Amino acid sequence: MPNGKQSRGAVRVTRQTLSFIVIATVAVLGGAPWGHNPVQAFLGRKAPEVTSQVWINSDPLSLQGLKGKVALVEFWTFGCFNCRNVEPKVKEWHQRYADKGLVVIGIHSPEFSYEKNVAAVREYVRTNRIHYPVAIDNEFVNWDRYGNRYWPCMYLIDKQGVIRYLRAGEGGYGQTEQVIQNLLAEQP
Repeated sequence: MPNGKQSRGAVRVTRQTLSFIVIATVAVLGGAPWGHNPVQAFLGRKAPEVTSQVWINSDPLSLQGLKGKVALVEFWTFGCFNCRNVEPKVKEWHQRYADKGLVVIGIHSPEFSYEKNVAAVREYVRTNRIHYPVAIDNEFVNWDRYGNRYWPCMYLIDKQGVIRYLRAGEGGYGQTEQVIQNLLAEQP
């Protein structure tokens, strides 16, 4: 807009409002597709497998091998300001719920070329005391499998491997934690 002024009748949308709109749309539509990949993530559908040639803090994991556990899969990148704002909550949930059956998997999908440097990702993980597994997704294999389009974006996967919750962007921490607790309480 010219001179930085908002034109009459323009709607200002914040990141939190956009996140709410995305989540509300998914809830109303029963799981809207994300992207064009034929293996797209839908709420209520089986989660696509997570694969990577390089894992930090873990040997390679598979969702198939996590049956009976709840998984929080988070797409992030270390240069993303919003990802850094969400990071303390993800670390807190890992610490609080790992012994109750929650497995956090960070999927590092770079937005910029400097974020493709695996050594830089390792250093960021070490320096920022991220102790949960991180899969390197420089080729966007997992990103495409999930049809993901957001940094950060969290998918909560139940004990049977079904995507039950999606949170794009910052905020909604109380709601996300409540879903984690509810999924952990469910019988396998």
